[in-house]
Amino acid sequence: MNIILFDNQTRTHLLPFTFTRPLAEIRIGITTIREKWERILKTQASFFTQDYLAELFPIAITNDNLFIAGNLLPNQELVNAIKMLQTGEVLKDTQNSVLALRAGSFEEFTDLENFKTIVYEPPFVAIRAKQDIFNLNHEALVNDFHELKKRRSSAVLSNSNTLIGDPKNLFIEEGATIEGAIINCETGPVFIGQNAQVMEGVCIRGPFALLEGATVKMGAKIYGATTIGPHCKVGGELNNVVMFGYSNKAHDGFLGNAVIGEWCNIGAGSDASNLKNNYDEVAQWNYATQLYENTGLQFCGLMLGDHSKCGIGSMFNTGTVVGVACNLFGSDFHRSFIPSFSMGNRTKGYIQNAIEKVLESERTMFLRRGIEMSESYCRMLLYLSRLR
Repeated sequence: MNIILFDNQTRTHLLPFTFTRPLAEIRIGITTIREKWERILKTQASFFTQDYLAELFPIAITNDNLFIAGNLLPNQELVNAIKMLQTGEVLKDTQNSVLALRAGSFEEFTDLENFKTIVYEPPFVAIRAKQDIFNLNHEALVNDFHELKKRRSSAVLSNSNTLIGDPKNLFIEEGATIEGAIINCETGPVFIGQNAQVMEGVCIRGPFALLEGATVKMGAKIYGATTIGPHCKVGGELNNVVMFGYSNKAHDGFLGNAVIGEWCNIGAGSDASNLKNNYDEVAQWNYATQLYENTGLQFCGLMLGDHSKCGIGSMFNTGTVVGVACNLFGSDFHRSFIPSFSMGNRTKGYIQNAIEKVLESERTMFLRRGIEMSESYCRMLLYLSRLR
């Protein structure tokens, strides 16, 4: 069967992160949702997503297609139920939301009137809000860890490090460098990816994942459940943070219960609150309703969209949401919601950041990592700049 991961109505609740990617390209745990499905189904997947993203994330259609909701995290029971679907059958939860369906054509996928409905009642995990990305990261990271270490051997941890807990809860890929660190695996597993680097003086409490080519700088303090995506650089103090990839928080400063997109940069000494002074539940901007809504969480920090950056000493209030390609600076607390392509600070105000300047700086940032920004990627950013 041909696997297609589709965006559903939860996409708008996961903005700004789904401005620049399909639902299934969200990283939670160690891998993206797409990578989880590809691993468990042993095949490649494509996407049915927004029109402006289709050039970057194309769909592949055959005469036998299995469509799966892109916000679902697989477990074996759910996978078994999906595999049993016949052409013309749709799997729905008890709230009538589509989990998966099997169709012989794209036209059938868009018209389910003649489909046979099968109701799926066992529990399953789905991401439905921005805060779910860090809130569900512990469970996802532990599951990914045990899947990824199957039939593989870990590299040896250098004697210069201190390991607390069962060595079976530590997995190091080839090419990783770890010297002079303290790693605590008693609170959860620790995964260190290929060619990643953990510098001396770093303290890590699991569950924790440091992915390919990423770096933890000297003296950093990291609490689980934290995921540092490919080619990120982090320092200072982090607690329950998910960074998607190619982003930097390389200096001192606190970040907790937060999600950081790709190609972001957080200036030295910047801090983001994750707890209100009165200990109330945190309200957060929801793009879907255009309102601040209660998250139901006491701990909820910064949500920073792709390509957004802040200067040194920046401060963010509890539950702040920042859109795509923002350029923020100044020492005052920023507004708790900042639309995409904004530039400025709370004191002097925010103006729209010119798309030409955004593309120029992002091309430079890509080239620093040895990557050339494609014209299709530029067109995607140009489209988003017009939505602001």
